[in-house]
Amino acid sequence: MDMKQKITLFCLLVIGSLAGFAQGVQRIETPQGIRYITNSMDYPVAGTYHYRGAEPVVELNSGGSGYFQHHDLEKRPIIWGIECDESGVAKFVKGFDNAAYTLWYQYTTRTNVDTDENMAWKPVGFSVHFNTQKIFIQGERSKSYGGDAQR
Repeated sequence: MDMKQKITLFCLLVIGSLAGFAQGVQRIETPQGIRYITNSMDYPVAGTYHYRGAEPVVELNSGGSGYFQHHDLEKRPIIWGIECDESGVAKFVKGFDNAAYTLWYQYTTRTNVDTDENMAWKPVGFSVHFNTQKIFIQGERSKSYGGDAQR
């Protein structure tokens, strides 16, 4: 590879990195390896997801912060993102009337019973259901969305 090709390759890598950064792509280290996440999607992800209309809840803010509450426990602050590729395109599996994604979250505060494993990034199921216009986290917490958002 000559010098001109090396410079061209370098420029393409820098441009690709900047494009990902501009779209809010974050590189994270998980127990399953390196992943990329984004808070930008075609759906209104931000909001409160209720379990059967009540607690426990998951709250996702548009900037990537929020709260995650497990059954019979208090809400804990988190950072979160939807798994994507390096350029910020969300990875999903298309179903008949839904799209399944992976939501990654990590606690931002440590309790006296937390282990390093508990503080690691965790994946949970995140699915958008077109016919009912609902979004689910872990298949049990949901919120409604409106509009024509379909993929």
